[in-house]
Amino acid sequence: MLSKIFTWWNGATIGTLFTIGKRGQLVGTDEFGNRYYQSRDNVSYDGRKRRWVVYDGYAEATKVPPEWQGWLRYTYDESPADVPLPRRVWEKDHLPNLTGTPMAWRPQGSLLNEGKRPAATGDYQAWSPE
Repeated sequence: MLSKIFTWWNGATIGTLFTIGKRGQLVGTDEFGNRYYQSRDNVSYDGRKRRWVVYDGYAEATKVPPEWQGWLRYTYDESPADVPLPRRVWEKDHLPNLTGTPMAWRPQGSLLNEGKRPAATGDYQAWSPE
């Protein structure tokens, strides 16, 4: 309960949830559990309805898939929940940024990748100051 009051990075706080209940309208959710809202009234400076996302868990912008990112930025008028974007056969599924997580890519020789460096190939000559 205290985390809902004082932390914004683990989802919405109580104040945010109150504002969403008062002024927001749920538009849809994505496969990561993020919820997307639109204001019931025109509150932005340019007369458009304000759009926002409430993250499921840790607030990380790369958790927003491209189709929802386009809707948030007013590239698309209809939400992906109403009009899904067609997927091409060559498109991969969206992955959030995994840097700093256990699932991050670690190249060969990285200290975090078993700590074993590849053997030297002999084509390296050490620099020495003259």
